[in-house]
Amino acid sequence: MRSAFGTRRETAPQIREIDRRGFYRRLDAMLATYAAAMEPPVDQMPGRRTIMERHAAYPGFRAFVAGRRRDVVGFAYGFRGEPGQWWHDVVHAALAETGGPEHAQAWMGDTFEVAELHVHPDSQGQGLGRRLITTLCADRPERNVVLSTLDAETPARNLYRSLGLTDLLTAFRFPGGGPLYAVMGARLPLSSRRS
Repeated sequence: MRSAFGTRRETAPQIREIDRRGFYRRLDAMLATYAAAMEPPVDQMPGRRTIMERHAAYPGFRAFVAGRRRDVVGFAYGFRGEPGQWWHDVVHAALAETGGPEHAQAWMGDTFEVAELHVHPDSQGQGLGRRLITTLCADRPERNVVLSTLDAETPARNLYRSLGLTDLLTAFRFPGGGPLYAVMGARLPLSSRRS
């Protein structure tokens, strides 16, 4: 597409829902976006692939990619949280410890868990993350949405707050070490207010 001045104008990335087969086909491209956005140690990438492959088999799995042609510049996916899933069980136990079993069940008993949301650094700051998460969470049958994010003042954390997510856990370290996380949650549907 060319503008009136004859220069090539980039089109906005298109967001498309993909099924499990499409998710597996695009896994390499999604992992490249994940690596660019998160800059994890290279030795963690095979484990990340295994986790993402496992997630695609969870109940209520839903995934979206954002891109131009075959490029993936962003992606988001989640699923229905259930007992027996590692993240679900760890967070449920932590919420029960801090707020009691009723508190944990209120948040984790009927929840859509956003497992991953990443936008390539070259495409950040354009509202793509907001479009991905609101599209992902639209029309979900679950009562709540929960996710984890780094426990820091980041653009991602600000985005989640602007959509109505609040901190359920802060300074939380998942088993196995790593950085501190915040676990955030909201009632569905997400808020549309912008900040």
